[in-house]
Amino acid sequence: MLDRLQALADRYEKLSELLCDPDVVNDSKRLREYSKEQSDLQPAFEAYTEYKTVTEELDAAKVMQGEKLDDDMREMVKMEIDELSARQTELDERIRVLLLPKDPNDDKNVIVEIRGAAGGDEAALFASDLYRMYTRYADNQGWRVELMDANTSDLGGFKEVIFMINGRGAYSKMKYESGAHRVQRIPATESGGRIHTSTSTVAVMPEVEDFDIEIHDKDIRVDTFCSSGAGGQSVNTTKSAVRVTHVPTGIVATCQDGKSQNSNKEKALQVLRARIFDMKRQEEEAKYAGERKGKVGTGDRSERIRTYNFPQSRVTDHRIGLTLHKLDQVMNGEIEEIISALNIAEQADIMEKGE
Repeated sequence: MLDRLQALADRYEKLSELLCDPDVVNDSKRLREYSKEQSDLQPAFEAYTEYKTVTEELDAAKVMQGEKLDDDMREMVKMEIDELSARQTELDERIRVLLLPKDPNDDKNVIVEIRGAAGGDEAALFASDLYRMYTRYADNQGWRVELMDANTSDLGGFKEVIFMINGRGAYSKMKYESGAHRVQRIPATESGGRIHTSTSTVAVMPEVEDFDIEIHDKDIRVDTFCSSGAGGQSVNTTKSAVRVTHVPTGIVATCQDGKSQNSNKEKALQVLRARIFDMKRQEEEAKYAGERKGKVGTGDRSERIRTYNFPQSRVTDHRIGLTLHKLDQVMNGEIEEIISALNIAEQADIMEKGE
C-alpha cells in the first residue's frame, strides 16, 4: 500500500508542475484534465502526507520512551504515543477507503426521473413527495435543481417528472436512489381508512457530455408541439415543447418546461444522451451482473429498494436492512444517514471482494 501511495504522491507533485507549465495553461483541455486529476488525488495525497508525519513523530516518541526520563516526562511521552497511534490507525483506515476503485461518474451532475408506477393517483402523489424529498436534499447539499419535464396527474401528483441536479459529487450520493420506492399509507382518496401500498420508480443517470455520447443529426427526429399541463390544458400556444427520438435505439426524450424551443431541445438532448449512456452501461453490467452485484443492489429501477410506512413513521432500506423511525425528517430531505450507510456498505463489499 505504501508503494502505491508514494506513486500517487509523486503523480500529485508532477501534476503541480504541469499545471504551472505555460503549454498546459494555454491548452484548456489538458488544463481541465490535469486539474480534475489532481483534485481527485488531493484527499489521498493529504492523508498520506499526514500519515508520514504522524509515523515519524510516533517513531521519535518511541525512541524517547526508551531514554531515561522522570515520571512526569514519561507520562507525557506515553500520552503522546497513545494519541499518535490512534491517529495513525484513523489515517490508515481513511487511506484504505480513499484507495478503493472510484466510479468515474461520481463527480458528475445527475438527471433524475421519477414515475408513478403501481397505484394510480396515489403513486403519482407519492412521486411528487419523492421529488420534494430530493429537492430538499439537494438544497441541503448546496446543489441546484433544474426541472426539465413534468407530466402531472389530475390530483396534482406527477405521472412523470424529470429534473437535473447540478453539484459536484451529486452522482456519488444520488446513484443509490435508483429503483422502486414503495409507500404504505392511507390515500387522501380512501374514504374507508384502509392502508394502500403503491410504488414509484426512480432512475438516476449521470449527466453525459457531448464527447461521451456522440449523437449524429441524421440519427435523431425532432418533433415540436404545444406545451400542456394537467388534463391537457394548454400552457402556451407556441410550439415550444420538443420531443427528440433517437432512431437507432428508439429512445425518446421530451422537454416542455421552458418557453424557448431551442432551450427545450438542448434539455431533451441532455436527457437523451443520459438515457443512451445508461442503456449501454446496463447492457455492459448485465454481462457480469452476478459477479458485480453488491449489497446495495444493481441500480435497476425495477428492484424494490425502500419502503416508506406512514402509519408507523418507518423507513426501511431493504438492501442493507436499515430501518429508521423518522419518516417526517426523511420526507423533508434528511436522507444523508441512509445514503452514508449505503456508501459504507458498498465500500465494505468492495474491500471484502478485494476489488
